[in-house]
Amino acid sequence: MKDDNILSRRTFLGVAAGTVINIGLPGLFAAIGEARQQELTEELRADGKPRIPPGQTAVEQIENMGGNPGSPNPDHFRLQVYGEVENPYTINFRDFMEFEQVNITCDIHCVTGWTLLDSSWSGVLLSTLLEKARPTTNDGFLVYEAVKGYTTSIPLAEARKNNIFLAHTFAGEPLPRPNGAPVRAVVPDKYLYKSAKWMKGLKIVSKDELGYWEKLGYSNSADPWKEERYSR
Repeated sequence: MKDDNILSRRTFLGVAAGTVINIGLPGLFAAIGEARQQELTEELRADGKPRIPPGQTAVEQIENMGGNPGSPNPDHFRLQVYGEVENPYTINFRDFMEFEQVNITCDIHCVTGWTLLDSSWSGVLLSTLLEKARPTTNDGFLVYEAVKGYTTSIPLAEARKNNIFLAHTFAGEPLPRPNGAPVRAVVPDKYLYKSAKWMKGLKIVSKDELGYWEKLGYSNSADPWKEERYSR
């Protein structure tokens, strides 16, 4: 697949400082003003990486990035945790809320080129859910399964990090349907297509399984600081 074909679906059409960013998907994104944008490009994270990765522009809010939504009704939510585990299980939304809850503030980065700083979420760490399942492999992968067939994956070692979680709340409010209600994944240090919306399953496997966008040519590692937007 040619690079221009891969990127054309999500190509920026323009940036006006302090106004909007228009992309090739639903949503207009309010950009942070030019002076503040410059300040942010000079900020570093604790690990020494720039807070805003290369090719990204800070915006003021998260919007609908499309997809095939599931039911936003928590009563319809079921999450199956299975695969290469000792204790497969399925939970409903009430069960999910009985797990230890965390509040996490993090920056998120969309492959289209926008970054939302200091986004606030509430949910359950993946490590907590994995602890109950007891994977039988340490070097495998976690496959996120969403409704309507969407999948993506990350290495199991990354899934155990303390900033990888499933969220039910964004900015103090229940997730809106376009953003993945009632439960979505959040993987802050990867491009946002790794943060599957409308979750229905977590599958632990020894061999990685390419997800929806990855099969179409997007990067499987999806590192914003390396600008791994698509496969080479």
